[in-house]
Amino acid sequence: MEQTGKGNLLIVDDEEDIRTSLRRHFSFLGYRVSVAEGGAEALEILEQERIDVVVSDIMMPGMDGSELLKAIKKDWPTIRVVIITGYVTLGNLLEVFRHGAETCVYKPLSDLSELEGAIERSFETLRIWQRKLKELKAMDPGG
Repeated sequence: MEQTGKGNLLIVDDEEDIRTSLRRHFSFLGYRVSVAEGGAEALEILEQERIDVVVSDIMMPGMDGSELLKAIKKDWPTIRVVIITGYVTLGNLLEVFRHGAETCVYKPLSDLSELEGAIERSFETLRIWQRKLKELKAMDPGG
């Protein structure tokens, strides 16, 4: 799927009101936003759509956010993942960083500026990597 606007986001949270408010907010800011209720649904979307950044809750029934993060990093290593959680423990935090999360934003999400900043930084990281890959391809005499 072709990238439009600022980029392609996937919001994964088992709470419908959070999915709805984040979709509305980030769509208004110019992102193309998909939503999933849990990890299994998120993986189905990732198989079908081009996603740049995933915003995922940790505590969800079925596949939790940590398991989803591991699956994303295994199959789509360039996708950036921002974790959101209302269940803050040192163990959770260390686990998601160990598996490649960009950052962790704590709920409640009453002020979305921290999450906006985390998403913008994730897209900037992607742009840097895309520039580096382009430069590398340009230097490769065979490719």
